[in-house]
Amino acid sequence: MSMTATRGGPPLSILLVEDDDGDAKAVRRAFEKAKIVHPIRRAVDGVEALDVMRGTAGQTKLQPPYVMLVDLNLPRMNGIQLVKALRADENLRHAIVFVLSTSRREEDKMAAYDLNVAGYILKSTAGQDFLNLVDLMNCYGRIVEFP
Repeated sequence: MSMTATRGGPPLSILLVEDDDGDAKAVRRAFEKAKIVHPIRRAVDGVEALDVMRGTAGQTKLQPPYVMLVDLNLPRMNGIQLVKALRADENLRHAIVFVLSTSRREEDKMAAYDLNVAGYILKSTAGQDFLNLVDLMNCYGRIVEFP
């Protein structure tokens, strides 16, 4: 099923915050394979992601509705630091964030959920997990009402 828009609204944009080129390509391939056409932008670290979200440092601001897929282990500003910065920003504090991580550590999961992430997704078995992620994003964009 191809999905281009949320319920009667503009397309759901996805900001993938991932420094690993292989993982970023795998996410894009999974979306293409499922014929889901959500626009996907990529930032390689938390600093660049904040610039995209704010429209600063020459970045075109990401327009809502959007969902962020954030890796935990990032250079310059890691995923937890990024989500903390989002939650502290009056204009970005309601951002919908899913964490993508290889970490199974309870401390990492708790740190993410303490910052009100929408979900913590393991990327341990890249192929199947990324296909499951695509299914999740497809359903999410189709059934969730955005402000």
